[in-house]
Amino acid sequence: MKLTLVRHTSVDVPSGICYGSSDVPLAPTFRNEIEQIRKELELETFDAVFSSPLSRCTKLACEIVPDNDSRIDHRLTELDFGDWEMVDWNVLFASEDGKKWFADYVNTRCPNGESCADLIKRVELFLNELRQFSYKRVLVFTHAGVIRATMCLLQHKTPEEAFQTPLGYGQITTFNFE
Repeated sequence: MKLTLVRHTSVDVPSGICYGSSDVPLAPTFRNEIEQIRKELELETFDAVFSSPLSRCTKLACEIVPDNDSRIDHRLTELDFGDWEMVDWNVLFASEDGKKWFADYVNTRCPNGESCADLIKRVELFLNELRQFSYKRVLVFTHAGVIRATMCLLQHKTPEEAFQTPLGYGQITTFNFE
């Protein structure tokens, strides 16, 4: 199966703010950004389309998939930063909980949120469910964290390697998934 993951476009959130699973607005550049994504995907066809439930993904899915036939799946949501949602990263880094999390974000959960390991397990459940179908080509609108978790699961990268991989807004990443 060819699995194509599209990261959502730019968001209208001040730089340096942790927004994870918060439903934040898209940047004014949305229309321009979707045209580039549309061009990159125009020759592709897909058996199934999935989207994170967050509006930054569902709006993109509605624009790219003309018949609006995407399936919403909560497992495709970005990492839940819990109490840290919409807080400045510098404040988080300076806090005691932040220092613990940054020292071991793979296993340490954010207060009332998830760890990287939790995210990877959630994405693994989604991928295992995909295996039950005879899809040849699947399109997913999602977030950088989910794409990096997929790198861990399908490319056998460590979480540290995956989370150091730059992923731009609107970036398309394709995996061969057996």
